[in-house]
Amino acid sequence: MHASVDNAPQNSAPFVDQRPNGPGVSKIDPSDAAAPMYRLLAKMRSPVTLRDLMIHPVRTGYIGQEQPIAAAELPKSAAELYPDIDVGEVAVPSPAGRIRCQVFSPPAPSAGGGARAMMLYLHGGGFTVGQSEDTAYITSRIAAENAMVVVSANYRLAPEWPFPACLDDCLAVLQWMRKNGPTLGGDGTRIAVGGDSAGGNLAAALVIKAREEGVSPPQAAVLLAPITDFFFEQHESFERLAPLGIVYDTAFIGFIRGAYLVHGENWAHPHASPTRADLRNYPPTFIATGTADPLVDDNRAFAQKLRAAGGKKVEHFVREGMPHGFYFFPGMFEQGDEAFAAVAKFLKQAGAA
Repeated sequence: MHASVDNAPQNSAPFVDQRPNGPGVSKIDPSDAAAPMYRLLAKMRSPVTLRDLMIHPVRTGYIGQEQPIAAAELPKSAAELYPDIDVGEVAVPSPAGRIRCQVFSPPAPSAGGGARAMMLYLHGGGFTVGQSEDTAYITSRIAAENAMVVVSANYRLAPEWPFPACLDDCLAVLQWMRKNGPTLGGDGTRIAVGGDSAGGNLAAALVIKAREEGVSPPQAAVLLAPITDFFFEQHESFERLAPLGIVYDTAFIGFIRGAYLVHGENWAHPHASPTRADLRNYPPTFIATGTADPLVDDNRAFAQKLRAAGGKKVEHFVREGMPHGFYFFPGMFEQGDEAFAAVAKFLKQAGAA
């Protein structure tokens, strides 16, 4: 079912999210007057840049790194929970190279059922870490409960690849899905976009970028605790919850803001902070947040701005006491199940599933 889209000249090239030496990598310029000091620092401290030192524990601190975890302590895998969901892989060509995408496909419809709706899903991870495998439970569940073909993209990460590299990758995948959806058993004219946290930011911003670049935007957006405005400190919930946060805190958000956006002038860019964009004619939007999430006020403000811009189908699903990512693990919170049920209802009502 899953088509190979590799082009011969690109076959041996690494996927875009694995390309080294992006424009965000710090280098010692031999012509720099300070080069002798930097070379000495490089011998005393490796890697020499504090940014590299900070990202290393983030990327290596996933489960099982420090000590093995007993299988009984872990939730069931997506493959165990959704054995009928076929997981394939395609390599989407783009100007930057091949973009690795996992494809989560429900059982084929009965004869005459027609092509299935699709979703482009964008994983979270603070723009600096993560891959499609991390969100396999989310994408498998959406595929299973909505009979949708879900394409989960592995975009380029900061700090090596700062703004707007990852969003460029997302647009390339959306364009490819529009043209090639039938090769996956999907309908290229019915595509929703979804994402969690940083991926929710990319999903929200992709609607705006697509529209501005003449690409047919997604028909609906499913945003799980998205970042919609990089001026975090304006919100009471951030100032109250983020300083000592567990999943999401002030120190990490300050790091990812610098790693991803680099320059302060980018904070207000509508492709970085979609709440500051022209939100007229924005597609139906579903947002899920818990009240224990520092982003809850950010999400409330985005929903309000969508409605003020004329959005007729804007749902902000809020659950009391729930943290950032409460929908991430199966069987942990009943509120997570409620969120997925709300997503299914929304997609059906929006005509996107």
